[in-house]
Amino acid sequence: MDTDITLSPSGFNHIPVLFAESVDSLEVKEDGVYVDCTAGGGSHSAAILERLKNGRLICIDRDPDAIDNLTARFSGDKRVSVVHDNFFNIKNILQGLGITSVDGVLADLGVSSYQLDTAQRGFSFHNEGPLDMRMSRQGVSAQDVVNNLDLAELSKIISAYGEEKFARQIANAIVKARQSKKIETTLELADIVRNAVPAKARRDSHPARRTFQAIRIYVNGELDGLENAVKDMFECLKIGGRVSVITFHSLEDKAVKQVFSSLSKGCTCPKNFPVCVCGNKPRAMVFKSVSPSDNETQKNPRARSARLRTAQRLL
Repeated sequence: MDTDITLSPSGFNHIPVLFAESVDSLEVKEDGVYVDCTAGGGSHSAAILERLKNGRLICIDRDPDAIDNLTARFSGDKRVSVVHDNFFNIKNILQGLGITSVDGVLADLGVSSYQLDTAQRGFSFHNEGPLDMRMSRQGVSAQDVVNNLDLAELSKIISAYGEEKFARQIANAIVKARQSKKIETTLELADIVRNAVPAKARRDSHPARRTFQAIRIYVNGELDGLENAVKDMFECLKIGGRVSVITFHSLEDKAVKQVFSSLSKGCTCPKNFPVCVCGNKPRAMVFKSVSPSDNETQKNPRARSARLRTAQRLL
């Protein structure tokens, strides 16, 4: 598989992470039904389609730019259904398409390279752009968050979602800065964060990385209901079907790991019981998680925190 940047018809660029590993993990059947929950540039979708003959693929994304791209890229392919929605609604989406169960589900939870590299989307602390970060381009923006939430709420968001130990100092700096001028751009916020943390904290990585992650997660509700969404993905599988999820930070990975762990548990009887009386059996087989190779992280530094987890439905 080609793991370089994929250029779609609409110019939607994306560097797939754990590309071959994630597609291989689904063990695509020629006549199977598959869901790409975060189809974006369509790289994973295209790779799945290469392995399908008379199967079906559902491409989901909540980013309207991605939907334009997917519609153009797969135009005329009757095997593909493009759906503009949040994959958290996967059960309703499939029901609306008349699909009762599927053979595989893939979700890449990362922000796409297109979103990061398009300054006007406001995701990057490297490029000047409006402070936006909305994947759906609807609802509350990052600008609304930093200018309207109080000190306690800002500090809580940056600490919880960014795992930032200087959250209080950063929140204080944001509140102070907005008193004299509304914070409107990505680089304005990045500078505020940089100046709020100790000099030694600026050496290893960009000091605004965790704060931008936290605000993005909050704006897009990325963790709100993620565990339920992963459970729903699993429930949509046929027996023997697989769900694979690529995560990019510890909070996402923890949520996915917990769901898979709970599904793979069997007997819950006390160890001193001679025989099982609970009757509980594992519903899933969980495979060993996969991380990017050194070669991949050298080519694409954004891949360094990625992790792929896969579970197969048994019951």
